[in-house]
Amino acid sequence: MFIPLHDANQLRYIKVQYVTIGLIVLNVLAWLFTTLAPSDQSERAAMALGFIPALIFDHAVLDPSLVIVPEDATFLTYAFLHIDFWHLAPNMLFLWVFGDNVEDALGHVRFLVFYLLCAAAGAALHGLVGPSSEGPLIGASGAVAGVVAAYFLLHPKVRVWVLVLFRIPLPLPAFIPLALWIGQQFVMLALELDGMVSWGAHVGGIVAGALLVLVMRRKGVPLFDRQIVTPRAVRHRTSVPRVGTLAE
Repeated sequence: MFIPLHDANQLRYIKVQYVTIGLIVLNVLAWLFTTLAPSDQSERAAMALGFIPALIFDHAVLDPSLVIVPEDATFLTYAFLHIDFWHLAPNMLFLWVFGDNVEDALGHVRFLVFYLLCAAAGAALHGLVGPSSEGPLIGASGAVAGVVAAYFLLHPKVRVWVLVLFRIPLPLPAFIPLALWIGQQFVMLALELDGMVSWGAHVGGIVAGALLVLVMRRKGVPLFDRQIVTPRAVRHRTSVPRVGTLAE
């Protein structure tokens, strides 16, 4: 639907978004590691570290040779694996554009906890939607969806440059593209139109992010920021390949 490119929402409480940058680096390193590994090792990593509902709900048992971490740890580890570049890139772009201001509003430590809780919530709802599924859920979009929901509540009027339909660059108030994106996730979950994408993980992250930001933001940080900030024009490509986000 759209790709976020840039916002001009200045940091108010922190100088550098260390946690946001660190999370992006970890995701990229994990992707490089699995990409450079032999294909069978990449598949083994997905099975060992991905979130598999059938294991959590005792419908299946993982081959002992694949056990690397406790089953409960996969509520988090799945969020650092991606199937390919076009699975990784949109997640990291959303995190880069929106994560810094959410980290600013929460603080470094609380933002890290917030991110991990959103990832866990995404996995939990994915599991509840399909408790017998034996396919591994991987990808950061459950956690990133929580970041998007928090940004939506914190800065809905800040103008963000977005690439609409992957071609048209527009500066829009954040609430327009974010509300459309959030609504799409709920509609797709209800319709169950695409089994390759975990809409449950997205919705779980959104709900968790919206609830957590209410109690985890710094004292004095308002919701629905009334300040309108218009980003300066930025140079960008006007044509981007179509991307897909698998069981993110």
